[in-house]
Amino acid sequence: MEIQFTHKPVLFTETIESLDIQPDGIYIDGTAGGGGHSEAILKKLENGKLLSIDQDPDAIAACIARLSKYSGSIIRRGNFSQMRELAQNCGFHEVDGVLMDIGVSSHQLDTPERGFSYHTDAPLDMRMSQEGPTAADLVNELSWQQLAEIISRYGEDKSAARIAKAIVAAREEAPIRTTLQLADIIREAVPAAVRREAGHPARKTFQALRIAVNGELDRLSEGLEAAFSLLRPGGRLAVITFHSLEDRMVKRRMNEWCTGCTCPPDFPVCVCGKKPRAELVYKKGLTPSKQELEENPRARSARLRVCIKLAQE
Repeated sequence: MEIQFTHKPVLFTETIESLDIQPDGIYIDGTAGGGGHSEAILKKLENGKLLSIDQDPDAIAACIARLSKYSGSIIRRGNFSQMRELAQNCGFHEVDGVLMDIGVSSHQLDTPERGFSYHTDAPLDMRMSQEGPTAADLVNELSWQQLAEIISRYGEDKSAARIAKAIVAAREEAPIRTTLQLADIIREAVPAAVRREAGHPARKTFQALRIAVNGELDRLSEGLEAAFSLLRPGGRLAVITFHSLEDRMVKRRMNEWCTGCTCPPDFPVCVCGKKPRAELVYKKGLTPSKQELEENPRARSARLRVCIKLAQE
């Protein structure tokens, strides 16, 4: 059966234009998903090459079906944190551009059995790679202190301790196996005022568990370093984020690359010798247009940040 991997890329035109695709360039799509960004890049290539990477086997199947007609397409399964190794195995030691579209895809959210959504009942899974421990393993095995740390750190939820204790109390009665089981526990655990707020009270906990299950922030940190190390001078890194934790990491890392002298301002001359390694294309990043938000409400938290690697003397 053919897998229909549907994903609506956000900031689509802005992202492709920001990469400044050269017909004979070498590019990497670190989060290929359904292949939308990859296909747009491939259409601009003549003699160039594109390496499309994704850890989700469903995404890989969809990309093979969609992109096989392009001679410049190379598809590999893996996490973008493995980008450098995957690129070098394809003979690419320097590239002209890297795209990373961070976060969960529409396909993953809209396929109930993947267990990412609190809107439909399904096994509590949340694994992007479909390998390793699931969200159910975490909620049934970790202490309330460990769960509270995950929910607080990755979900930034003020009710983290209350939710974690409610989870542990509930699993003593019966294992927590499904998404709606967990969502109901969270709803009952949070204060009434939180239940009255806009949005589902389980949203932050589900985000936190998903990040923990997939090690998303660690992989993002590794992926950013791998991507920047692969760029040739003049090469561009474009990153789309969907929540504040991701965006803060990307913003901080790009600012570090773009910062030169760090000597105290009262020093008459620079003694640190630090030179900027990159420059920002957009000072504050780009957010979706009003029209895009009307067409795709899921784009509301997206932000595109782009930097260009500078030549080092």
